[in-house]
Amino acid sequence: MKLLRIGAKGAEKPALLAEDGSIRDLSGVVSDIGGATLSDEGLAKLRAADWQALPQLDAGERIGPCVADVGKFICIGLNYADHAAETGAPIPAEPIIFMKATSAIIGPNDDVIIPKNAIKPDWEVELGVIIGKEARYVEEADALNYVAGYCVVNDVSERHFQTERGGQWDKGKGCDTFGPIGPWLVTRDEVADPQKLGMWLEVDGKRYQDGSTKTMIFGVANVVSYVSQFMSLQPGDIITTGTPPGVGMGIKPEPVWLQPGNVMRLGIEGLGEQTQNVKAYQG
Repeated sequence: MKLLRIGAKGAEKPALLAEDGSIRDLSGVVSDIGGATLSDEGLAKLRAADWQALPQLDAGERIGPCVADVGKFICIGLNYADHAAETGAPIPAEPIIFMKATSAIIGPNDDVIIPKNAIKPDWEVELGVIIGKEARYVEEADALNYVAGYCVVNDVSERHFQTERGGQWDKGKGCDTFGPIGPWLVTRDEVADPQKLGMWLEVDGKRYQDGSTKTMIFGVANVVSYVSQFMSLQPGDIITTGTPPGVGMGIKPEPVWLQPGNVMRLGIEGLGEQTQNVKAYQG
């Protein structure tokens, strides 16, 4: 299934992308896409619904974040061997974990706002993993059973804040609007192998990232298992799993940074596409 949330910010309705391409209202079936809805039982209830009997929504309406009430937005850094190489960083011996503020989450096509005092805003197309049931000390062999589905994430970053302002990476990752997710939550049964997904990102029509999840250092199952050793994972938590090469900071001979007026387009095979207009902070 492809699940999404449609409507104005704060008033999104749970919805299904139906077999005929129409968007169907799930409000009469579930209250939202999140929490218990993401369990195996909750998703089975959605599969059992007769989509043809569900009200049709306007496909032109805003698409919101594909998951509601995200508790944790967990990120894995330097998780692609080719991306680590372009940044000059060594291959990590274990996954690098940092957090992205949940207040950064926006819809897949909402505007990305460059924050005050930003110098080096950057882009990162990433595979998002959405947890479906509580996971604690999970074995890698069983880890994918705790995944509800997958989505596209743009891990927008401010590199000056991230690497030149002291402390950890979080301050360059958690700015408002720095976490577009969606358009859809694609349930795990539709993703045969999360390590074989092409992914790409363009700025103003120029393709900068063109990679694949096959170059991950630590695969999805490994990451879910690893994170669960340090914190419990709850339904609706998102783990974003790193980016392939082609980020702005890695461009040679000079890095390329996002500017107001830029348009980002990005996508992952089978998971849909995002488009964001980049705007300056107006405060």
